[in-house]
Amino acid sequence: MEAIYLAIPLAPLFGAIAAGLFGKKIGRAGAHWVTILGVAVAFLLSVYVAYDVMGNGNTYNGTVYTWAMIADIRFEVGFMLDNLSTMMLLVVTFVSLMVHIYTVGYMAEDPGYQRFFSYISLFTFSMLMLVMSNNFLQLFFGWEAVGLVSYLLIGFWFKKETAIFANMKAFLVNRVGDFGFLLGIAAILMYCGTLDYVQTFSNMNGISGGGMPIISDIEWHVPTVIAILLFIGAMGKSAQVPLHVWLPDSMEGPTPISALIHAATMVTAGIFMVARMSPIFELSETALNFILIIGATTAFFMGLIGIVQNDIKRVVAYSTLSQLGYMTVALGASAYSAGVFHLMTHAFFKALLFLAAGSVIMAMHHEQDIRKMGGLKKYMPITYWTSLIGSLALIGFPGFSGFFSKDLIIEAVHESHLWASGYAYTLVLLGVFVTAFYSFRMFFLVFHGKERFDSHGHDDDGHGHDAHHGHGGKPHESPWVVTVPLMMLAIPSVLAGYLLDPMVVGDFFNKAIFVNDAAHNVERSFGTVLLHTGIEEISAGYHGVVGFILHGLMAPPFWLAMSGLGLAWYIYLKDDALARWAYDKFRWLHTLLDQKYYVDDFNQRVFAKGSIGIGNALWSVGERLMIDGFIVNGTAKAVGWFSGLARQVQTGYLYHYAFSMVAGILLMLTWFLFF
Repeated sequence: MEAIYLAIPLAPLFGAIAAGLFGKKIGRAGAHWVTILGVAVAFLLSVYVAYDVMGNGNTYNGTVYTWAMIADIRFEVGFMLDNLSTMMLLVVTFVSLMVHIYTVGYMAEDPGYQRFFSYISLFTFSMLMLVMSNNFLQLFFGWEAVGLVSYLLIGFWFKKETAIFANMKAFLVNRVGDFGFLLGIAAILMYCGTLDYVQTFSNMNGISGGGMPIISDIEWHVPTVIAILLFIGAMGKSAQVPLHVWLPDSMEGPTPISALIHAATMVTAGIFMVARMSPIFELSETALNFILIIGATTAFFMGLIGIVQNDIKRVVAYSTLSQLGYMTVALGASAYSAGVFHLMTHAFFKALLFLAAGSVIMAMHHEQDIRKMGGLKKYMPITYWTSLIGSLALIGFPGFSGFFSKDLIIEAVHESHLWASGYAYTLVLLGVFVTAFYSFRMFFLVFHGKERFDSHGHDDDGHGHDAHHGHGGKPHESPWVVTVPLMMLAIPSVLAGYLLDPMVVGDFFNKAIFVNDAAHNVERSFGTVLLHTGIEEISAGYHGVVGFILHGLMAPPFWLAMSGLGLAWYIYLKDDALARWAYDKFRWLHTLLDQKYYVDDFNQRVFAKGSIGIGNALWSVGERLMIDGFIVNGTAKAVGWFSGLARQVQTGYLYHYAFSMVAGILLMLTWFLFF
C-alpha cells in the first residue's frame, strides 16, 4: 500500500513536470492530457485508499524516508491516512480533476496553456502532500508550496498590473500568517521535542499546565500560545479577518484557479490543520474563544460586503470568506466534525459556483459586471440549473448539502457554553439572511430579468462579440468540457449532505479528531457544564435525515434564508424602489461596504507606505548619512586631513627635523619619569 500512497501525490507532480518542462514538445493537447491523466490516477487511487481506510479500517501512519536527524530530532517525510485525510484526498482530487477538464475549454485560446496546466497540477501535488502529512515538517512544506503556486496562478496573466499587485498582496499577507505558524511549530519543537503529530499530541498533555515566559516574568499558558500561533497561520491561509484582504483580489487570476484554490482546497488548508491539531486546541479555552470571535466576525461582516459587489467572481469570493468564517466558528465551538463536514460540502458547491461564473464570463465575452447581464436562463440552461443548485446549497436550502452542514454549525454554536458563543451565534444566524440575499441578488441579476448586455458590442481590440456569442450575437451555452464538470459538481452539491449521519453524528472522525470533554468540566452556579459537547447534544437529539430536515424547516436559519431570498426576488425582479430608498437613506453604509471597511486603505497607508517610509528613512539616515557620509566618506576625509597634517611636518629643513627629534626625546623622558 505504501507504493499506492506515494503514487497519489506523485502522479500530479509527474504531470506538472511534463507539462512545465516539456510543454513545447508535447504541445497543448499533450499538456492537458498528461496532467488530467495524472490527477485522474490520483483520484482513482484515493477512492481505493478511502475504501481501504474507511471501509476496512486500515489506517496508516508511517515514515517514507528520513531527510535529516539532529540529536534526537528526526526530520521526516511520512504519511498519515485516516478518515480525515482520506476524506480530504477525495475532495481535493475530485475537484482538481473537474477543474482540469474545465480548463481545457476555459483557457483554450490562452498562450500560456501548457504553463497553466503545469501550475494547477503542481498545486494539486502540494495540497496532497499537506493533507497526507504525519509531521509538521511536511505540513509546512505543503503549506508553503500551495502558497507559492497560488502566487504563480494569481499572477498568471503577468502583463496585467492588477494581477501582479494581487499576487504580491496574497504572498505578503500569507507571509504574516505563516510567520505565526512557523513560530507555533518552533514552540512545539521546543516544548515537545518532536515534529511528529502523534508524539506531539502525547507530549502536550505533559505540558498542558506549563507556562512560557514571553514578556518579562509573565507566564503564558504553553498550549494557548501554541494554539493561537498555529491559528494565526490558519487565519492567513483561510483568509480570516484581518488577514482576509488577499482573497477577493486574487480573483484577478483565471477562473479555474478561483474554483480550485480559493474555494475547495488552499483556503480550507487552515480549517483542516486546526481540525488535525484538535488535541492541542482542546487544551486552551482562550484559543477556542479567540477562534469563535474571529470566525463569527468574518462570517457576518465579509458577507455584508458581498451585497454591494457587482463583479460576479468577487460576489462568490466574499461568499467564500463568509463560509470560511462558518467553518472557523465550528472549530472554535469544538464542533470539528461539523466544520470539516462543511468544508467538504462547501468545496463542491463553491467550486460549482465559481466554474458556473466562469461559464457566464465566457458567454459574455469576459464581461464580469452582473449589472450588464440578465436573461441568460434561456441561452445557458445547463449553467442556469447548475448555478441554481449551487446557490440553493450555499444558502442552506433544505435537502441540499449546505443545509445539513451549515445548520449543524449553527446548532453546535448554540449549544456551546464558551463565553464567546453568544456573540458567534448571533452573527452566524444573521449571516444566513445575508448569504441568501447576496447569493440570489447575483443569481437573479445574471439569469433573470431583462437582457442588459450589448449583443453587438466590441471588446478592447475592436472585434465584435459575434464569434463568441454564437448565432445572432447572442450568448450561448459553453462547450461540454465546461458543462460536464458543472453537472458532475452539481451531484455532490445535492447529495453530499446526506453523509451527515456517519460523518458528524456518527463516529467517523472519532480516531482522527479529539474533543476533550472530561478535562473541561467547569462549576457554574447552576451546576457542572460540559463546555465541548455541542455535537454530542445534537447527536442525542438526532432522529435521522428526514427528522433533521423537518426540524430545520421550523428553525430560525430556514426562515432567515427564505427572507433573504424573498427580499432579493422582490428587489431585483419586481420593484427596486426599496433598494433605491435604502441607498439614499444609508449611503454611508453602502460607501463603507463598497470600501471594504477601509481595511485595504489602512493597510496601504499604514503598512505598505509605512514600510516604504521606514525604508526611505533607513536609506537616508542609515545609508546616506551613516554609511556613505560618516563611514565611507568620513574615513576618506579623515585620512585626507591626517595626510595634510603629516605633509606640514615634511618640510625638507634639517633644523625642523632636529627640533622634532629633541621634542620627541623630551616627551619620552617625561613619560618615563612621571608615568
